[in-house]
Amino acid sequence: MIIGIGGCSNSGKSRLAERLDNFFNVRKVKVLCQDDFVKKQDVLTTLKGHIDWEVPSTIKFEEYLNAVKKASVENDLVICEGLFAFWFGELNLLYNKKIFLEIDKATFIKRKKRDLRWGKEPDWYIEHIWQNYLKYGQYKQSDKANTLFLDASKEININNILNFLDL
Repeated sequence: MIIGIGGCSNSGKSRLAERLDNFFNVRKVKVLCQDDFVKKQDVLTTLKGHIDWEVPSTIKFEEYLNAVKKASVENDLVICEGLFAFWFGELNLLYNKKIFLEIDKATFIKRKKRDLRWGKEPDWYIEHIWQNYLKYGQYKQSDKANTLFLDASKEININNILNFLDL
C-alpha cells in the first residue's frame, strides 16, 4: 500500500508519517519525505536573496517517483509525505490512500514562527509560504473517495486514520 500525506508546512505531515511508521513496526514500512529529494541549493531560485523552497520545481521528481516505485516493491507500506504530495499527477496514481492535513492560516503562522529549524523566517517569506501552499499544496483532486481530510489544528486521533487505512 502507498499512502500520500499532504498539507501545508507545519501541518504535521512528518509527525503523522513517523507515528504511522512506529505503529506498523511489525511490517516493512518505508517513509519517503519530499524534502529528501530537493535539488541542490545552487540550482534553486531565490526570492529577495532567500532560497525559494516553496515551488514544485525544487523537487527531483523523477528520482522521487522512482524511489516510491522501488519502495513499493520492497515494503508492505510506503508513506509519502510533503507539501507537494498531490501536485504530481503520476505520483497521485500510485497512492492507494491519501491523507490531507488542513490548517487555517492563523495556525500556520503561529506554528511557523515557532519553527526555527532554518532560522527565523521573515514575515514576508512566511506569507510567501502560505500563498504557495494555496497555489501548489492544496488538495484539488476530483477523487476524494480514498482521501481522509483531517483538521490538523487539533490533536489527530490515530484510530480514525487506522480505520480509514483498513490495514
